Amino acid sequence: MRRHLIGIEGLTKEDIYSYLNNAATFVEVSERELKKVPPLRGKTIVNLFLEPSTRTRVSFEIAGKRLSADTINVGASDSSITKGETLLDTARTLQAMAPDIIVMRHKESGAPHFLAKHLEKTSIVNAGDGMHEHPTQALLDLLTLKHHFKERSAGIEDLTVAIVGDIRHSRVARSNIWAHLALNNRINLVGPPTLIPEEFRHPRLFGEKINIIHDLKTGLRGADVVICLRMQLERQTDKFVPSLEEYSQEYCVNERALQAANPGCVVLHPGPANRGLEVSSAVLDGAQSLMQKQVNFGVAVRMAVLFALATGKTVSEGKSE
Repeated sequence: MRRHLIGIEGLTKEDIYSYLNNAATFVEVSERELKKVPPLRGKTIVNLFLEPSTRTRVSFEIAGKRLSADTINVGASDSSITKGETLLDTARTLQAMAPDIIVMRHKESGAPHFLAKHLEKTSIVNAGDGMHEHPTQALLDLLTLKHHFKERSAGIEDLTVAIVGDIRHSRVARSNIWAHLALNNRINLVGPPTLIPEEFRHPRLFGEKINIIHDLKTGLRGADVVICLRMQLERQTDKFVPSLEEYSQEYCVNERALQAANPGCVVLHPGPANRGLEVSSAVLDGAQSLMQKQVNFGVAVRMAVLFALATGKTVSEGKSE
């Protein structure tokens, strides 16, 4: 198993399925009355969240505790970074206390890579870095789809996936693109030209396998999966759309827009959702929405990642001892 999980880029199809298969085992743990198992007893996990988060931070905390690890949460206001300490010095201070894993969220792209390069004894999990990647979000999206399409002969392969919205600023989009490319799925990136960089089609990025489409109906045509993205207003330094109202008129995923998709199409959203802007309430609360299941599966995926990095084993290997 790999020592760190920094991104989906570079993972093979087999790597992805290994995480998903482990996570499927941990789904059952979350359904028990006593939601705790012992495999990481004696291990220490530090959740270093230097950017605001609710779903991801709480999900990692619950995941660590359900695996019986000692879990410590450090936020930006709790760290000495507010006093001028560098990120590397903060991380080295934490490593001197011998944690097994640091789960990190940071506003700057590349921060988890930086730590992984400099810390020799601690595994790093990227919980979202700037506009780069959010690997566990892509994995939980895939687990949600795997569960939904379990009766489908091809499983989560041979799908048409439409990713709609602020793709330029979205780390969720990047991780999902890498994931679906690894699974050989067809990918439509849908949104205004200002929010989908043409360089995404450069061979050094995602290449010619992705489709860039600026019309919502065309982009959703034949889709099996629609991933709605939040407008990342906090990362937008320029005005990328005339107004949010005009954006919603053109790109809000509503019931009428979904008529262009395949009949069994499902809708994902990483949350938090801006209802009426990127997705309508009717869709978000409707039968096609898998958003609540994404939240449910998030803990299992993060349990699988923490287990794999802390033990270097799959769940089946751990049970065999």
